[in-house]
Amino acid sequence: MSAPTKADSFAETADRLFDELDETGIVTIPDALSPAQLASMQRAFGARLKRLRWNNVDGYERTERYRHMVHDVLQLDQGFVDVALNATIKHILRRYLGPGYELTEAKGWKSLPTTRDFHGWHGDAWYDQAAATEIHREIKLAIYLTDVKSGAFNYIRGSHRKEHPRGVKNIEVKDVPQSQIAEMYRPAGSVFLFDTSGIHRQGVPMLEPRQACFYNFHDPEVKLEQENVDSYRYHPLILNAAFLGGVSEEDQRILGFGRTTNFIPAYERPTPRTAIERSMGALHVAQLHTRDFTTRVTGRLRRIFG
Repeated sequence: MSAPTKADSFAETADRLFDELDETGIVTIPDALSPAQLASMQRAFGARLKRLRWNNVDGYERTERYRHMVHDVLQLDQGFVDVALNATIKHILRRYLGPGYELTEAKGWKSLPTTRDFHGWHGDAWYDQAAATEIHREIKLAIYLTDVKSGAFNYIRGSHRKEHPRGVKNIEVKDVPQSQIAEMYRPAGSVFLFDTSGIHRQGVPMLEPRQACFYNFHDPEVKLEQENVDSYRYHPLILNAAFLGGVSEEDQRILGFGRTTNFIPAYERPTPRTAIERSMGALHVAQLHTRDFTTRVTGRLRRIFG
């Protein structure tokens, strides 16, 4: 009898993690990021959190009170791409979602300290449930960029694939034993997968700021919920060519190379022009006029006085 090979060991580990995901709906992926990868990702993500995105200044977006959103994180650092194409994760996703799965969204946010239960129990409603003949499978990959010591991600083990995803009231889960709830208190660099049809929430209270990224994987041919179509949520991934050297054909498929299924030509995000937006625009134009005038006066004075 031949000795187990390295490939055998890899497959056994990946299959064991798949079995845990299949049974409970959630699983931690060990050693998905090296310390060097994590440090580089933290620097790149932190740079986007320094200021609000506006005009030609990169930064975060803010559409809600308790979170600063960073979209399209695959642009930021090689590590954000590498973790999506991690061999163990691909093995698990291929078995769980089927061979046609793709990465359909990659974003992150900084959550602010609060005692408010602002993101309560729910399953993620992403597909058109009226047109669905089944509970479609979707997996999210979570990456902690900071230590999570409070306000951890909570997941009710075994609640996945029971019904179409929806919002869940606290009273509906009041009798769930604490032992069934996975509370993901983890250090920075931790990576875990979960089935988004399972019941989960943002825990409270959150006593310190938290930075995390979440990737969505599903079959891109599944018809989306209309709200997600209107918001262009699952647009083709925005990638950085510097991070794509040597990607395999399978990796290209996972990243959606050449796929136009959810591409909307000339899409324009609906947004009302508010008084604040008009005022900021007018102030910016005034600053440009002032800078142009100062430049011209300075140039004339230099010509006169040498």
